Amino acid sequence: MSDSLIIIPTYNEKENIEKIIRKVFNLNFTFEILIIDDGSPDGTSDIVKMLQKEYSGLHLEERTGKLGLGTAYIHGFKWALKNAYEYIFEMDADFSHNPEDLYKLYTACKNGAHVAIGSRYVNGVNVVNWPMSRVLMSYFASMYVRLITRIEIQDATAGFKCYKRIVLETIPLDKIKFVGYAFQIEMKFTAIKYGFKVVEVPIIFTDRTEGTSKMSTKIFREAFLGVIQMKIWSWFRKYDRK
Repeated sequence: MSDSLIIIPTYNEKENIEKIIRKVFNLNFTFEILIIDDGSPDGTSDIVKMLQKEYSGLHLEERTGKLGLGTAYIHGFKWALKNAYEYIFEMDADFSHNPEDLYKLYTACKNGAHVAIGSRYVNGVNVVNWPMSRVLMSYFASMYVRLITRIEIQDATAGFKCYKRIVLETIPLDKIKFVGYAFQIEMKFTAIKYGFKVVEVPIIFTDRTEGTSKMSTKIFREAFLGVIQMKIWSWFRKYDRK
């Protein structure tokens, strides 16, 4: 059993899921994978079940209905803690996050970080195949987060991360409020407020070539307004590590 678990939420990822699973299991480092599938009507979970016969480190949790990115990760975090993993990763199924970079995040946490972020912006702008409008929206969203929250994270909305177990044990996961784009911001902000060391590891982000993006105006609006709400809520919370 590996000490490292990669959580991959899925909804209609039949074009990518087998390729991403095989890629991870062909790396030179042993990771396990937990797929959280929200009832994909395209048969994503059936592909995972087929591959479970081949890979003992492949796990599947099926949920009914599209319940949101944040709730999928919270479900996965709790599963990871229950099953005693030490390093817990977030990664997309669509190859926008390069599995080859997983070991970079693992090494950063092994060497003292509590949270390692695969960052698109820590060394300039490292994004491939995104339209300029999307790049600008993402880049300025991170600037906006830094302005409101005062956290020094260049890629505040990044979704490629590694957590050490202690972080997820400390953060009250049931109190994380956001489910969409803002979830990624809230988790980073909360980890920093608890005094954990958060580092950014430079990566190159490549937009998906297959499948459909889950980004929407509603998700972006949640993030924009959520950052202000999150900052206000923080004034009335205590961040004491036990």
